[in-house]
Amino acid sequence: MTSQNLKKLLISISKWIIICALIGIFSGSASAFFLVSLEWVTQFRIAHDWIIWLLPIGGLLVGLSYYYFGESVVKGNNLLLEEYENPQKTIPFKMAPLVLLGTLLTHLFGGSAGREGTAVQMGGAIADQFTRFFKLDNSERKILIILGISAGFASVFGTPLAGAIFALEVLYFSKINFKSILLSFLVAYAAYFTVEFWEIKHTHYSIPIVPELNSSNLFYTIVLGLLSGLAALLFARSTHFWSSLFSKNVKYPPLRPFIGGVILAIVIAGLGFTKFSGLGVPVIVDSFSNPNNWYDFLLKILFTGFTLGAGFKGGEVTPLFFVGATLGSALSIVIPMPIALLAGIGFVAVFSGATHTPIACTIMGMELFGIQPGIFIAIGCTIAYFSSGSVGIYKSQIVKGAKYKLYQRFKKEELEHL
Repeated sequence: MTSQNLKKLLISISKWIIICALIGIFSGSASAFFLVSLEWVTQFRIAHDWIIWLLPIGGLLVGLSYYYFGESVVKGNNLLLEEYENPQKTIPFKMAPLVLLGTLLTHLFGGSAGREGTAVQMGGAIADQFTRFFKLDNSERKILIILGISAGFASVFGTPLAGAIFALEVLYFSKINFKSILLSFLVAYAAYFTVEFWEIKHTHYSIPIVPELNSSNLFYTIVLGLLSGLAALLFARSTHFWSSLFSKNVKYPPLRPFIGGVILAIVIAGLGFTKFSGLGVPVIVDSFSNPNNWYDFLLKILFTGFTLGAGFKGGEVTPLFFVGATLGSALSIVIPMPIALLAGIGFVAVFSGATHTPIACTIMGMELFGIQPGIFIAIGCTIAYFSSGSVGIYKSQIVKGAKYKLYQRFKKEELEHL
């Protein structure tokens, strides 16, 4: 290697280290602010439960803000996936404040939504701004989008390994080089430690008892994985169904979350379903020690799908955790395995099925619950991944790999029997 080539290499390495540090610091700080704000609006809503009746007003504010100021970023996470696959133009920075405001309004007034979408969109919008500053080309923009997703996910959940892998896996490892992999891990840890610097605490879960993996426990884990995959399928289809229904029948977009808010307020406040508002973290934590009702996971799917389909903002992942944990917890009545283990497997398995990311979800399970239940988590996530259908929560996600080949084979066999 000539001295000139070595100099170029060192400049390139330095440039990407600086970019990762800046994205990690800015995205991590944005996530820290978001988590603090989210906790505040959640506690305010709990202390003033009457505010749920104002959910239609909150929905109207969200709808108006996106209709008049955010038409170019309304696709959210799907926009990030589309820009990665076919780079067109830099993601507008306004995506970050709009999704932040929309998510906080959704949670303040009692909508059922998550938080990962918000952090990932903020991370993606922040990261893509460096395209202009560093004069990057389209291939380098792809790396920026990976870094934004990685930083957002890692910082909001406190899982840097899972965040780094999720950013790569959700893009089906397409056209990803070794440099992208290294940088994804680097920015994930930069964002994670930034949140730690701001002294933001993440929810802790525990699986105190892990049995041996014998034939009966293997069977039960496969059953739970299968049911988790079907729950993920129902969750994704529910969200897409309500979104399509509102789009077809309510032509003026700001009215969609307003009408949805009226219905949600009547059902949640009027019928006493407040446990399904917001993230539902207390219910998730409780599911690790106390069996849930068999229908809790179904109601969370219904409320979250309706909330997001109507046009409110937030993520899907924490509601997916809710669905999986309560499903596993409810099954503890009939499956002779520790309740915390069943809840933990469901927690990440439903997420795996809904996002087509079994590797990231397995890693996340071990980051959250420890190495001991890792084999159970890996089996559950893999089975859920294959049994959740070909359409996940992200419409623009392209499904490749073993799952794609399996479903294509099924379709081919069906055609041959016509």
